[in-house]
Amino acid sequence: MLSLTEENYLKSIYHLSKAGAESVTTNALAEDLNTKAASVTDMIKKLAAKDFISYEKYYGVNITAKGKAVALSVIRKHRLWETFLVQKLDFAWDEVHEVAEQLEHIQSKRLIEKLDEFLGYPKVDPHGDPIPDVHGKFKASQQTPIDTLKPGVESVIVAVKDSDSQLLKFLDKIGAHPGKKLKVLAREEYDGSMEVLINDQRHFLSKEVSENILVNA
Repeated sequence: MLSLTEENYLKSIYHLSKAGAESVTTNALAEDLNTKAASVTDMIKKLAAKDFISYEKYYGVNITAKGKAVALSVIRKHRLWETFLVQKLDFAWDEVHEVAEQLEHIQSKRLIEKLDEFLGYPKVDPHGDPIPDVHGKFKASQQTPIDTLKPGVESVIVAVKDSDSQLLKFLDKIGAHPGKKLKVLAREEYDGSMEVLINDQRHFLSKEVSENILVNA
């Protein structure tokens, strides 16, 4: 059984490595986990000794198949708990991340299987992120940030890139949820801001917001 900290490291490495496709630097890990580089070095040595990652000084960290399985299990639990909190306990989607961060470390496989069954085996969480199945498999959809779209393009919101609570509160305010229709009306070359229709309502979005709304275009 891994510690909570070890699981958090593997989850972070998985995300930063773009699902295991790239190496991750110790500095990137330290920044993501808000800790010191020296602490990161100590931990990755421990994880490498247990074959959850491979590590070579100056070349970064790569997650192994064993480590990837753990990371996907933690991600699966996190997203199932977020779904449960929103659908069954009426939490707002900007409230659930920190709670799910705690619940994702529960070790009972039976509980998570029952939770998945209770929720009807959902494929995505409230933010549009895919939920891995019990084998760590999931279907990734084609996702494009709307700041790359040209005026006139119509699409459907499929996910939100950032889980920042202030961003989610703003998106909730304008109704920019997964499943909602969106049309790009105009894009300002000066600052990258955009004018869009979301369910036939006109909104003006900053570049930062536009970068975080993902559609199926």
